[in-house]
Amino acid sequence: MKLPIEGGCDCRAVRYRLTRPPLVVNCCHCRWCQRETGASFALNAVIESACLELTAGEPVLVLTPSQSGYGQQIARCPSCHVALWSHYSTAGPATCVVRVGTLDNPDDFPPQAHVFVASRQPWVQLSPDVPQFEAYYELAQIWSAESLARRRAIQPQIDAWQATRQRMAPPAPPR
Repeated sequence: MKLPIEGGCDCRAVRYRLTRPPLVVNCCHCRWCQRETGASFALNAVIESACLELTAGEPVLVLTPSQSGYGQQIARCPSCHVALWSHYSTAGPATCVVRVGTLDNPDDFPPQAHVFVASRQPWVQLSPDVPQFEAYYELAQIWSAESLARRRAIQPQIDAWQATRQRMAPPAPPR
């Protein structure tokens, strides 16, 4: 994998680079990702926010609902509105969950795991060579030793975010 890893939106108003390889690449089949993307799944590369650098433009952060009730912030291009990455409620701003399709070379980032396969579309065929989980997994099941060490390094940021989040009640679910 050649660094840096470049990406951006369709109109090229927002461009970014990853200065390290992703911690992990997950293919999520949950209904929330299906609805959000308008597709059968979302292919996401998780990386520390400090390892994502903007090289052009500035995305807007859009708060969207999530199954947890806390929502997620999606970084979108203000011009073409392509979703570039998210900050999920579990790690907040400590990580970026990059949409692999926005990378200049998305073919270099196949999934290391399929998650929430219990809600995958029945016609989606998954390779038996890639681990599959009905819901999610314990990080040590999939993440490399290097990725786990990198995650431990940002754990204080994640803990601080979660402490702040726990003081806020999740919003009421939509009716």
